[in-house]
Amino acid sequence: MLVKIETYFDGESWCARGIGEDIFTQGKTLDELQKNIEKAVSAHYGDIDEPITILTLSEVKLANAKTSSS
Repeated sequence: MLVKIETYFDGESWCARGIGEDIFTQGKTLDELQKNIEKAVSAHYGDIDEPITILTLSEVKLANAKTSSS
């Protein structure tokens, strides 16, 4: 089972919400957030026989990034 999680920084904490799933958690650091994501996904699905893969998607802003023109 693939679970997709969107992560973002809200100005105070790192947040994660499930894409298409009713999952939400927060953490003060990215390491804390990752642990909380694993706990939240485990709590959401409970005991299932299928292995769970967590895909985290984050918005990244690049300073001074330029697009190439084709």
